[in-house]
Amino acid sequence: MTTSAEAEAWRALPAEVADLISPELDAVTAEILAAIARDVPGYARPLEGSFGRGVRRGVGEALRQFVALIRDPEAGRGVGRDVYVELGRGELRQGRTLDSLQAAYRVGARVAWRRLSLAGRKADLDAEALSLLAEAIFAYIDELSADSVEGYAEAQAELEGGRRRRRRELAALLVREPPAEQAAIAAAAQLAGWTLPGRVAALACVEDELGLLARRLPADALATVLEGGGCILFPDPEGPGRAALLERAAGDSPLALGPPGAPADLPTSWTLAKTALRAAQAGTFPATGLLPVDNHLADLLLFEGNALTARIAAQRLQPFEPLTAKARTRMEETALAYVRHGGNSVAMARELHVHPQTARYRTARLRELLGDQLGDPDARFELEIALRQRRR
Repeated sequence: MTTSAEAEAWRALPAEVADLISPELDAVTAEILAAIARDVPGYARPLEGSFGRGVRRGVGEALRQFVALIRDPEAGRGVGRDVYVELGRGELRQGRTLDSLQAAYRVGARVAWRRLSLAGRKADLDAEALSLLAEAIFAYIDELSADSVEGYAEAQAELEGGRRRRRRELAALLVREPPAEQAAIAAAAQLAGWTLPGRVAALACVEDELGLLARRLPADALATVLEGGGCILFPDPEGPGRAALLERAAGDSPLALGPPGAPADLPTSWTLAKTALRAAQAGTFPATGLLPVDNHLADLLLFEGNALTARIAAQRLQPFEPLTAKARTRMEETALAYVRHGGNSVAMARELHVHPQTARYRTARLRELLGDQLGDPDARFELEIALRQRRR
């Protein structure tokens, strides 16, 4: 670990060193600027405009601050470090990495040491003082570099935070009821850097799984947290290979896929995807992997109308209540097979894995229990709902 004294090596220099090197600052500044333009490819251009002013200010402020710290180490760097934090931020805004700026710092340290050590030798500084001067220069440059890394990271976090916020706002507009104005959606899409697709579907997932799922999906998927859960807007869901891609991305995580359609259909797609996710979590159907809503519409209808279907079940299945649990289960299975196959004994027998004569016997018992329900189309409809709800 580097101690504070080692990091601020200028504290060990005699204050008189500042007077020796101060007259060299203008010449050192000019030489550093020339060396940066010559030796740093990313900065190999005229030092003009805001770019040039930033580099000149950075070099000049660095040298002035270095001399000031030698004179009075207790003064600290104070607001001076903001210059180098801002330089780091500026590199991100210009779409560059920190490579060029870090190279410029190394060039500056090398030139400064060469010129200032020459001034020290001319002034007969002893070897120990020259060694301390070298250590101070490179320790100081390390601090400037660290300031710029901090500024770059801050700007990166702000940029990513802004991008996430704009994408969340766009998703909220697209799934909103009533629908948002097209002009507002187009403006939000432009700010979010997302191209509105011709066909799109909404996916719902658990919020904790959103990051992992988003990394498995292509860059054109818009993933965000919405209404307390994970929301993914997935373009071209019916395109070649896209369904398989979603299945691989889902893995063992529940990922509900709403119906595909135009962007204007996203409110419905999102609502149904959220419902499917809740239903999967409640055990209505398997809670892992890709769950296309269109494959589970009847189950979702029963899930959403749970209170109503439970009431229908209480009325239509009441004749089964006096039976034993085993007999009640057998009659419910028989009744469901009956309404599914229109009373066809052979088809019922296949579904129930019994002999057709057994199926006919059970049908007769069913008629005794349910009476007129089996002959009334509306009653049969409610009976099937009740039986499916009970089985679920």
